[in-house]
Amino acid sequence: MTSTPEPVTHNLPWHQRLPAFIRLMRLDRPIGTWLLLWPTLWALWFAASGVPDLRVLIIFVLGVILMRAAGCVINDYADRHLDGHVARTCKRPLATGEVTAREALVLFALLCLAALVLVLFTNRLTLLLTPFALLLAASYPFMKRYTHLPQVVLGAAFSWAIPMAFAAQANSLPAALWLVFAANLVWTVAYDTAYAMEDREDDLKIGIKSTAVLFGQYDRLMIGLLQLLTLVLLVAAGMAFGRGVIFYCGLVVMAGFFVWQQWLIRDRQRGPCLRAFLNNHYAGMLLFIALVLDYLSV
Repeated sequence: MTSTPEPVTHNLPWHQRLPAFIRLMRLDRPIGTWLLLWPTLWALWFAASGVPDLRVLIIFVLGVILMRAAGCVINDYADRHLDGHVARTCKRPLATGEVTAREALVLFALLCLAALVLVLFTNRLTLLLTPFALLLAASYPFMKRYTHLPQVVLGAAFSWAIPMAFAAQANSLPAALWLVFAANLVWTVAYDTAYAMEDREDDLKIGIKSTAVLFGQYDRLMIGLLQLLTLVLLVAAGMAFGRGVIFYCGLVVMAGFFVWQQWLIRDRQRGPCLRAFLNNHYAGMLLFIALVLDYLSV
């Protein structure tokens, strides 16, 4: 177990501590932004049957950046007394004292407010879905204290942009969108379980719950089954939205990435598990490229 680091003074003006706030929002580590962005773009292209409205596209790209940053801030606030005991997180700004808990809450509120302002430029249906997005983003970090399935809540939080994208672009919620929603939720549980395998030993010592802890020796099997289900749901979504051969070729490439990730986590070592997690950025990106090309070919 890693000992809690000595607090760093937070008496300096906030602008002199700007690097700490950037690290708190993970703006220096955009992997979470990419993993949230790709499914959102899938949804926008599906909803528009091709290229979405530029204004809606800009709103959602900015919204993804803001909400991912807000999620990181509230996550570190929730874990501020625990992060110091985990090797991977012991130098986070709240754990070291570079940023205070009050400052983190103010920053979280400002980021959510900015995201809400963006939603005001969409439509009523999108606005009605917004409180659920805020609820999921705010509640996920606390779930690891009460359930072994916090990754499911994270999956729902990362997937809620999908119905919001349909609402903003098409002003409707067709039944087929929930196939994309379910696929992304399952995919998120799969890759975040691999990520949680990084911290499993520390989590067991301090009582943090996760799917990596729940699955135990069956972790690789469960990740593989979740990845397979992701592909099945995306095939169903492709059929529902009338997609062509290029989209399905993209799914084959995504399956190849999943096979590679299984190879990386075969020994359950920290570094390779992190590489498997990061590799999902390319899986989501390549599927998006395939989707764009598929619509262009038509």
